Amino acid sequence: MLVTSPNPNYKVNKIAYFCLMQEDISILKGLHPGIVLERELKKRGLAKTPFALSINEFPQTLGAITKGKRNMNTALALKIEQALGIEEGFFMILQIFYEIKEEKRKQYINQHPDLSKLRAILFWDTKMERIDWQRQKRAVIQRVFERGNDQEKEEVSRFYGKATVDQVLKNQTPKKDAD
Repeated sequence: MLVTSPNPNYKVNKIAYFCLMQEDISILKGLHPGIVLERELKKRGLAKTPFALSINEFPQTLGAITKGKRNMNTALALKIEQALGIEEGFFMILQIFYEIKEEKRKQYINQHPDLSKLRAILFWDTKMERIDWQRQKRAVIQRVFERGNDQEKEEVSRFYGKATVDQVLKNQTPKKDAD
């Protein structure tokens, strides 16, 4: 649920209002603001093209944003927030959190275990250079510890750290025997 601006005639505790907005944003952290906008437009039964035209914006621009292919800028965010009665700055805060998430993803992309110590056959279903080693660490650890040799287990433990590996393996659900 998006927090809407309070009625100017209604006195609101601004700290409580800010806390509500923070709670909503923490749930949405890392999502592209266009995804949130699309959902909000659908919830209100508003079509993108007429809405874009109503705020003097090109429908193609709004379409690219709602598909996550284009970032939202401050001027557009303000127009959208005003038109929908959403708290000023909401979409820009989402944009910043999205950019932070993307930057972290780019930084992690070059961080991987020593691939010369891992056999490609362990990851037969994908190309090793396409694995996101941070996001898929649970699957990587489980696979290496199920099928890997001692050198591979040692390398994965070195890369992720023994505590992380132990935690993943401890929380692993046992496989059911095939009947």
